[in-house]
Amino acid sequence: MTPLERRSSVSLAGIFALRMLGLFLVLPVFALEAARYPGGDDPARIGLAMGVYGLTQAVLQFPFGWASDRLGRKRVIVFGLVLFAAGSLLAAAATSVDGLLLGRALQGAGAVSAAVTALLADQTRDIVRTKAMALVGASIGLMFALSLVLAPLLVAAIGLTGLFVLTAGLALGGIATVIWGVPPEPREHAEQPRGRLADVLRHAGLLRLNFGVFVLHAVQLAMWMAVPALLERAGLAKAHHWWIYLPAVLGSFVVMGGTLFPAERRGHLRAVFLSAIGLVAVVQFGLLAAASGSPGLWSLGLLMFVFFCGFNILEASQPSLVSRIAPASARGAALGVYNTLQSLGLFVGGVAGGALVKHVGAPGLFMACAAVIVLWLAVAWPMRAPAKPGLPGASEAA
Repeated sequence: MTPLERRSSVSLAGIFALRMLGLFLVLPVFALEAARYPGGDDPARIGLAMGVYGLTQAVLQFPFGWASDRLGRKRVIVFGLVLFAAGSLLAAAATSVDGLLLGRALQGAGAVSAAVTALLADQTRDIVRTKAMALVGASIGLMFALSLVLAPLLVAAIGLTGLFVLTAGLALGGIATVIWGVPPEPREHAEQPRGRLADVLRHAGLLRLNFGVFVLHAVQLAMWMAVPALLERAGLAKAHHWWIYLPAVLGSFVVMGGTLFPAERRGHLRAVFLSAIGLVAVVQFGLLAAASGSPGLWSLGLLMFVFFCGFNILEASQPSLVSRIAPASARGAALGVYNTLQSLGLFVGGVAGGALVKHVGAPGLFMACAAVIVLWLAVAWPMRAPAKPGLPGASEAA
């Protein structure tokens, strides 16, 4: 990477990290803490309050991505982070579960993922794009693991209200990073002709990737409706769940760095991509077996490690592929659609995961997750990875 590309990658990954840490800090403790609010005796309402931010993000990701193509990436990112901070403060002031729901919905309205990834794509060359996106993906995974460690400690000290105030502060830190840390937007971005939305919606490769990110994030959130209970059944107290999560996440980063980047350089990206989907499917079958019997900590730890290996490879490669195969003039729109499906997957995963656990139990949940992952593997199978930059067919993929 050039110095400018490194600066762009680090600063934009930092924006993602600050925002996602704010979101993730709440997730491990939200259900328990929200039960203390008026209306907290309804698990369905708590689940909706936890996942509604994914719905508002799904609604607004495309408009934000589209707006970033026309108004500029930085302006849109700052506006979205202001909305996220306002939603955090609204949730902090809530006195009921319905108030938490409204705050979470406004948090999700700060749908900046498409604009951030589009700006990163603008400021990096194709040949290093996957590394740049991997840095963003790694920051998200690391924040998730960090939140599992910090959330129980912080909620004991400052409560759920304090956590939401902290998330507002993290959003303000993201705004400062946009203004002073991110390099200026490329001038040619404002001068290039605008692409057509139809070009994005009819592109077979983009459709496959959009379906994939929906499934991946639906399964990711649905899993955590049952995984913590499995760890408790295996004898690990809630406060110590990070003993499993943190090593699994950190080890998966090593695996990703040792497989994804060398495979891409050697032209084996398709094989690694499809193998990562297969790994996630295998994990669901493993969790199904664990939920149907007596889970052991070592087996659950291994399953979490394998899951994060597959997840992080997919989290890094999919947005990179979208940015490389989408028309440059509609890159923001393409990433907006992609992030819309990602956010919708989070919402559907939370709602469906809770319903499945309630009606068919954890084994039924993992069976459903395995089925949709296998379907994704079938949908993704015809994909073709992009050629190396500068070679014929470099714009064809997936």
